[in-house]
Amino acid sequence: MCGIVALIGSREAAPQLLEGLRQLEYRGYDSAGIATVDGAGMHCLRAEGKLVNLTQRFEAQGAPGQCGIGHTRWATHGKPEERNAHPHLDGSGTVAVVQNGIIENHRLLREELQASGVVFRSDTDTEVIPHLLGRELERLQAGVLSPDGRRPGGALLLRAVQAVLPRLQGAYALAVVWAEAPGALVVARKAAPLLIGLGEGEFLCASDTPALAGFTRTILPMEDGEVALLTPLGIELYDQGGERVERSPSLLSGTEHVADKRSFRHFMLKEIHEQPETAALWVARHLPDAPAGTAAGPLVALPLDGAVLEGVERIDVLACGTSRHAAQVGAYLLEQLAGLPTRVFYASEFRYSPPPLGPHTLTIGVTQSGETADTLAALAMEQERRQLVADPAYAPRLLGITNRPESSLGRMVDQVLDIGAGIEVGVAATKTFLGQLLAFYGLALALAERRLGLQAGGGTITRERLLALTAGLRAVPQQLRELIAEHDRQAEALAHRFESTQDVIFLGRGINFPIALEGALKLKEISYIHAEGYPAGEMKHGPIALLDAKVPVVSIAVPGAVFDKVLSNAQEAKARDAQLIGVAPACGDTELFDVLLAVPEVDELLSPLLTVIPMQLLSYHIAAHRGLDVDQPRNLAKSVTVE
Repeated sequence: MCGIVALIGSREAAPQLLEGLRQLEYRGYDSAGIATVDGAGMHCLRAEGKLVNLTQRFEAQGAPGQCGIGHTRWATHGKPEERNAHPHLDGSGTVAVVQNGIIENHRLLREELQASGVVFRSDTDTEVIPHLLGRELERLQAGVLSPDGRRPGGALLLRAVQAVLPRLQGAYALAVVWAEAPGALVVARKAAPLLIGLGEGEFLCASDTPALAGFTRTILPMEDGEVALLTPLGIELYDQGGERVERSPSLLSGTEHVADKRSFRHFMLKEIHEQPETAALWVARHLPDAPAGTAAGPLVALPLDGAVLEGVERIDVLACGTSRHAAQVGAYLLEQLAGLPTRVFYASEFRYSPPPLGPHTLTIGVTQSGETADTLAALAMEQERRQLVADPAYAPRLLGITNRPESSLGRMVDQVLDIGAGIEVGVAATKTFLGQLLAFYGLALALAERRLGLQAGGGTITRERLLALTAGLRAVPQQLRELIAEHDRQAEALAHRFESTQDVIFLGRGINFPIALEGALKLKEISYIHAEGYPAGEMKHGPIALLDAKVPVVSIAVPGAVFDKVLSNAQEAKARDAQLIGVAPACGDTELFDVLLAVPEVDELLSPLLTVIPMQLLSYHIAAHRGLDVDQPRNLAKSVTVE
């Protein structure tokens, strides 16, 4: 989940490294560091805490050199202290390494190195790498001279990295510099993202695209197992077997790669306010305008090869966190509209208890970054086990839903639905959650249209019903604009009531149960208040014991099949003296709520697009009222690229 950058070229590296780290700080903010090399040797600066601490250290001490590496850390091995910050050096202080990922066999390597006299200065898994490289470089250097009598530094560094990598078990993206080769930079990746950006006479490597913003739009994404030697003259790319690879660069897709907070206090608030635009862009891209009063043409236009949807009989969805909540809403839609049995799995659990293989199965991976390690690993395993079955009915069909089509997910799966939400900096997902929901609405409508006349959700889905839903989707952007403006003010006024709150319960039923889960997740992510989401009907089966006057209950109650039952469950909570907050339309049936966060009355199937808004804003304003770091909550990072 850490962010890494590396630069080599014709200008001072440190300022560009710091800017790249600023764009990547959402990936980790426990500590940060840079290392640069020039003719005088290695210059390494590290600082605990936010990037501003490293910037101040650079301004005071400097770090000269036109080649360098940088890192912003999310702690895995070792506490978030300066001694555990990257870059890590070998014993001589001439080799520096930054890494994203986990070296799973680091204990064995550490014990081996310590037995040979190596002294470790950190508790990290990463530190074994520079020590291994330093030892390998020492071995390679003996007697190796180039024709002009100088040691071939870049070539030697490349050989050393290629020799050490097979000893590393786990996932990693790493960048290495060596004081004796100030004109060379080596980068490598295995099951962790790394991109090379091509500038004019310089190259910038990064673990995510925002670091490349303002530098270049021409990129060369590295494939699994590849190693690259970069010099100001060019790129040498090698595969896992050491063979030279030739591959053309590509252009970054999308237009928004620069993080700009504008006039908002936090990125999260800005991104909540951008959701009407996210929805409007989705409608413009995927809901074709049909002449009034006609039913001609497809209901939804998705950029998918129709073969991936042809003959689908079952759907499995793999996701984590907020993406999993979007997938749960999607499963409800796919079953109720398209009549397709759909299961949602924790990606982290799927690999260790996969379901029996079934024929004609569409497997969907959902990850906003396209780099979530558990989701990618689960998809890879599913692909491999299906490829072993000779029957074509069991062939893998993989679909990705992501905000980064140029990511590892995009290169792995057959088809991608790009949610097109633009860069999201706030760790707590808001507009990307909405984008994922909309992707599932589009997919469910497309499959439902293919299967018109079949029984779904207890009844026959008609084209008229689907047309009504698409009309409702077209109205969502304006409804979101009005809803956000109203609830931004209301949530800010309400936030002070949660000054001493320690526990909150969120209740929902049917398609809004996942929204209750999402509301609880948002609150605990950024306010550190313990919150849990439950199906409203399950309260009396145990969780109701938690309720008293100190435990607020947020209940999602929208007109539809379970409306009366949700109100009845809310009454049960109120009878236990809980403060009752309703997310519901303003109607007489909802007078029982102590506080009403009103939403428009829409088709129950469309309601999740609206009911999530009051909970996003309430969570935001509670955290902001408490003076917490909303965009960078403790212990969390935006992209979970380690298992």
